Amino acid sequence: MGSFDDEFHTLALSEDGSYTAYSKEYDEHYHSTKDGALHESLVKHVIPAITLKAHQSQINILDICFGLGFNTLATLYYCERNNVNAKLNIYSPELDAKLISSLVNFRYPKEFEPFVDIIKNLVKDGVHKSNSFNIELFVGDAREYIESIQNIRFDIVYQDAFSPSSNPILWTKEYFADIASLMKIDGVLTTYSTALKTRLALYENDFNLYINSGEDFRDATLASLSELTHLKKVDIVHKISCNPHVNSLRDSMI
Repeated sequence: MGSFDDEFHTLALSEDGSYTAYSKEYDEHYHSTKDGALHESLVKHVIPAITLKAHQSQINILDICFGLGFNTLATLYYCERNNVNAKLNIYSPELDAKLISSLVNFRYPKEFEPFVDIIKNLVKDGVHKSNSFNIELFVGDAREYIESIQNIRFDIVYQDAFSPSSNPILWTKEYFADIASLMKIDGVLTTYSTALKTRLALYENDFNLYINSGEDFRDATLASLSELTHLKKVDIVHKISCNPHVNSLRDSMI
């Protein structure tokens, strides 16, 4: 195996023992080094979303953005380990072509070892198909990709782009309007962001907002166009009243 490190990315060890990477272009890690790369993917995205959809025979997932592939691979790992028998259809855009080509040299956690060939196929062909899952990787602009898949309706959206301060175009009110148009009415969106600007952009597109919390990770956000009765709701009206100067991001600001 060659080296993953190059002029754009460097390998970084996170606190759960799994490796993530640091992007020199965006000046951010791909995962929280404190929460842990694998742990963050599982507890902030995969587990809360798949738990709600495990009863379905088929699950359509939009993974924004593919990055190192953790959310996609963690989904496969979790479903296999927990006997989730749904057919998984995962669609994921990723702007960074150099990153994708370097993934064959990334140091993935042992939990992902059964799926290494999937990464190789995605790097080579952009697709991987089997009886239990289909994965499509699009190398290019996420906003353009969203416009090209209007015929698909998603059960789950992993909103895992670089932060609003580094990559604001994937956190605007207009962006989340496009995402909402692709989701089933009972679909769920997960994100690590708890920023009021993010939550406002979702709220202004009629998402219900919920707190994803646990003892071993920092709070995250879960959103749905439908009411979810078993989760703690974000009191967004109160937050707005306390922060009247805060506005959602808009395309026109960028």
